[in-house]
Amino acid sequence: MKKLAAFFLILTFLISCNTQKAFSEFDFSYSKAGGYAPMYENLLIKDNKVFYSLESNGKKTRKKFKISDAELQNIDKVLSENQFRKIIEDRKKIYDRASITITVKKGENSGSKSDASLIMAVDQKKWENIVEVFQKIIDNNVNNTK
Repeated sequence: MKKLAAFFLILTFLISCNTQKAFSEFDFSYSKAGGYAPMYENLLIKDNKVFYSLESNGKKTRKKFKISDAELQNIDKVLSENQFRKIIEDRKKIYDRASITITVKKGENSGSKSDASLIMAVDQKKWENIVEVFQKIIDNNVNNTK
């Protein structure tokens, strides 16, 4: 009986480690979190594979899907055109609002930016263009398939 209990404990540990793998290995990450009624939205892209999760109002949504090479190239194009790495984050603290964090671990646009403290006005349009490319992926692959 002790061996069986140990087996299930080890199995549970291995499964929990494997589920975290989706969150650690990605090329692009879009996450939105916070607000008065907290919500947590994640879009993780590795190659053409996408993992999406949303937790809001006590509901959880998880989806896995694929995107095309053209969509991946569009992400890179939008990041480059809008100079992702040069976007300047404001340092003023803002609370009780949902903030967006975008992390790029691949290519010349590698870096991480967040609007948790807002984006400087001069870069706001660039930030909105970048956010829009990720939001379109969510809209086209998650919101339209309900």
